[in-house]
Amino acid sequence: MKAFRKLITIPLFLLSALVASSEFYTPKDDLESLQKNKKEDAALPNVLLLGDSISIGYTPTVVELLDGKANVSRPTNKARVNCGDTERGLKDLDKWLGDKKWDVIHFNWGLHDLCYRHPDAKVYGKRDKINGTVSVPVEKYQENLEQLVERLEKTGAILIWASTTRVPEGEAGRFVGDDVKYNAAAKQVMDKHEVTINDLHALTASFGPSLFSKPGDVHFSKAGSEQLAAQVASEISKALDKLNTPKE
Repeated sequence: MKAFRKLITIPLFLLSALVASSEFYTPKDDLESLQKNKKEDAALPNVLLLGDSISIGYTPTVVELLDGKANVSRPTNKARVNCGDTERGLKDLDKWLGDKKWDVIHFNWGLHDLCYRHPDAKVYGKRDKINGTVSVPVEKYQENLEQLVERLEKTGAILIWASTTRVPEGEAGRFVGDDVKYNAAAKQVMDKHEVTINDLHALTASFGPSLFSKPGDVHFSKAGSEQLAAQVASEISKALDKLNTPKE
């Protein structure tokens, strides 16, 4: 029988416990492959990657692909390396931006926003789409993105939005199709602000089982992350080329 969505109100004290107990999950292999930001070349433009564990998975390959072309970095404090949902983004974005002059910012939020969680769930991240509550409803998600983009625009960087990657069948805390719904809400914000969209959802929708880490998991195998990295690096390269194109 197809799972149906329950509208459940979690008491405030349980919700607080849930937030405190469930750090945004990153696969161990992806986290271990994430090296410290390289020593920067002052002659190169600065690129910032913001995103969840999916972006952590493709970051090392993006760094390699853009070596010699840009300084590529991301938040490195272990407590903040996974940018989580839009609520965390609003809370920590100024810290992540710091006082550096960013030339290109490639960013995403979504998979943690559309995730249903419950404090009694046994799977990692407290995911439970049957008994849980959605982390950030789509309307609030869109409002948060509007604020985040407005803040990012103040950096003067070229902005690239990465659409949220595919939710596979059998995911414990996410409904198939919510990825499409949340991406549609994000697209309205990006179109309004004329932000380039890197369609990682379309790319991952074409992925076979071997490119995912395991059945029913939103994470990718090394080969899958490398394909994501190739598209990310390509879009960033296009943005970097614009920096070197004289304005008419």
